[in-house]
Amino acid sequence: MSKNSTKKFTLNLLVCIISIYALGQAPTKQITVRFITEEITPDGLLDEPIWAMADAAEDFWEYFPLDSIQAKKQSQIKILYDERNLYVGIKAYSSGKNYATQSLQRDFRGSGSDSFTLVFDTFNDGTNAFSFGINPYGVRREGLIANGGASQDDFNLSWDVKWKGNAKIYDDYFTAEMVIPLTSLKFEEGATKWRFNSYRIETQSNERSTWTRIPQNQLIYNLAFMGEILFEKPLGKSRTPFAIIPYVNGISARDFDNGENLDNFKVGADAKVSVGNSLNLDLTINPDFSTVEVDNFITNLTRFEIALPERRQFFIDNNDLFASFGNGFDFSPFFSRRIGIARDTVGNTIENNIIGGVRLSGKLTNDLRVGLLNIQTAEDLENEIPSNNNTMLALQQRVFSRSNIGVFFINKESFKNYDFVEREDEYNRVLGVDYNLASKDNTWNGSFITHKSFQPDDNVGNFASSALIRYNTRKLNVFAKGTFIDEDFRSDLGFVRRTDLFKTLFSLERVFWPRKGIVQNHTLRSFTNIRWSPSMDFKNTDYDLQYSYQVQFNNQSQAQIEYTNTFTFLFDTFDPTRTEGAIPLPANQNYHYNSVQAGYQSDQRKLFSYDLQSTIGRFFNGNRFSMEGSMTMRFQPKASISLQFNYDQINLPLPYSSANIWLVSPRMDLTFSKSIFWSTLVQYSNQRDNLGINSRLQWRFAPLSDLFIVYNDNYAVSQFEPKFRSVNLKLSYWLNI
Repeated sequence: MSKNSTKKFTLNLLVCIISIYALGQAPTKQITVRFITEEITPDGLLDEPIWAMADAAEDFWEYFPLDSIQAKKQSQIKILYDERNLYVGIKAYSSGKNYATQSLQRDFRGSGSDSFTLVFDTFNDGTNAFSFGINPYGVRREGLIANGGASQDDFNLSWDVKWKGNAKIYDDYFTAEMVIPLTSLKFEEGATKWRFNSYRIETQSNERSTWTRIPQNQLIYNLAFMGEILFEKPLGKSRTPFAIIPYVNGISARDFDNGENLDNFKVGADAKVSVGNSLNLDLTINPDFSTVEVDNFITNLTRFEIALPERRQFFIDNNDLFASFGNGFDFSPFFSRRIGIARDTVGNTIENNIIGGVRLSGKLTNDLRVGLLNIQTAEDLENEIPSNNNTMLALQQRVFSRSNIGVFFINKESFKNYDFVEREDEYNRVLGVDYNLASKDNTWNGSFITHKSFQPDDNVGNFASSALIRYNTRKLNVFAKGTFIDEDFRSDLGFVRRTDLFKTLFSLERVFWPRKGIVQNHTLRSFTNIRWSPSMDFKNTDYDLQYSYQVQFNNQSQAQIEYTNTFTFLFDTFDPTRTEGAIPLPANQNYHYNSVQAGYQSDQRKLFSYDLQSTIGRFFNGNRFSMEGSMTMRFQPKASISLQFNYDQINLPLPYSSANIWLVSPRMDLTFSKSIFWSTLVQYSNQRDNLGINSRLQWRFAPLSDLFIVYNDNYAVSQFEPKFRSVNLKLSYWLNI
């Protein structure tokens, strides 16, 4: 080869390499948001001429069933704004008019429903974002995304804010319009761009799509993958109006066990105050945390407490700033559901009234978030419950692209001296630091955590620490975690599953992606969880060795089979059936047992869908057979009927107890319109000896303003006698001043 030919070949090769690299580095998608001076009425029609001047966000990528091609059913988004509002116009093509929806009630859920969602990262930090969604019937939802959207727990639909929207269905597409007040969002004054993405679920063609391409090994709302919207002129000050949310609640109740009438009338209020563009100040006086939405019963066969999700509105906004410390499963220093409940003299959990509280949260700078919470609970001398002051201060500083360092201080302290409060319970304080790692493309994430608790006469040791690292790619997922919790570590406002623990966890997944056929992907997984007791010279007390195989089909159904080998050393006596008067399994014994679990979930887009799972095998020194599942029938868009059930057959050798444990929960939801809803939940548990009925009629007569009529009834199943019955009439009104 001549010298010239060599140079030419080298040059061509270099050009090819540069071209390939450039193609691999996809540029950030952007659209310009035009400033306008006229208002748009959100009727869903897109018939205003001004929409013609708006840039369009289009060329959506398919996310499911493939993530490497353009979406077959394309969508188009146009955004305009003025001094007060964002205006969003949507046009989404489809295969027809047969859209799927759970109901007409706001805050719809489920991947089996058609929906269109916008995600705004207003501080461009890749950590927190606001989401606004609408479906073809014009039903709306809004939510908060925290921690970069790395897990399903990071998407919260309990957040509420005022905005408008509607939709219109045509033969092969639907249109929608949204008007989102800038006062509903938090952002930096003078901002000229936000990170932005949008995703859509189109059930008729079985397709999910996103504006910015997201690989399937990441969640569809992951904040690592976003485009940008560029504002034509900088955003100004946008302070949320001072909002007062008063309520009145009339309760007629009777406790049949004690023969008492518990009629009550409560009045209170919440208030929301904006502090600058970036901070929220929430105030509450005599808040009403009575149950207009009842918790689901859970069959608990473990030795440990179960954490239920927070539903109370006062705690929702920026809740991740307080609740995301710790490693979640093993220990969380702040668990808001601890506030407002207490234990009486015989150990029963009862409601503890809250006198009032204040909560400041949001951004101090573009990279620094702050949270301050202070709540005072009332004393209950009859049940020997002190008045406590509950305080938490949290700071979170962003580092690198999407990681952060957080520090916090928690203090729970009796308001005065009580004769019935033991010395060690006079106060509990926890101080901690968390480093949360999240790489730019979310391939790597993890955390490194150290917490220390302080209580009277006990300030030595009391540490809880954890290190976690996760590597997540399309074909390989690796997860490792180590945890240490001292036997004297306490967090009275938190959730600590167990103390005196040293634990290692390792998970390895290999994901296979067939090029054709009915299988979308299938996964082999190995999971190892081993626990030791530091106070017992690191005696091995537990391990779980799991091996599983999961198949995800193209029609969105999935199947799984799992084998588990378990070892348990019982520190204390334990009756897994929780049978009254039964002889528990003896302490200081080793138990080895194996089980096999298999499950199948049907296509959730269908009018009738179901989910079944069964476990069979050894259980401590006996045997176990379990079957659980759910079935749902939709009469869309007005009604749905569902049934959840859980059956556990526990057979232990004599003299220990055996039991057939049933939990059956039918539910009916009716939506008469977009503002009137009726739901009834029945829960039967023979483990609790309880048949519970919760029937709720809700009228949303104004934005975020509701009238509730709630009927609660509980029966002792063994005698079929009433235990507790109540009727609530609650009125709340959201007033912006």
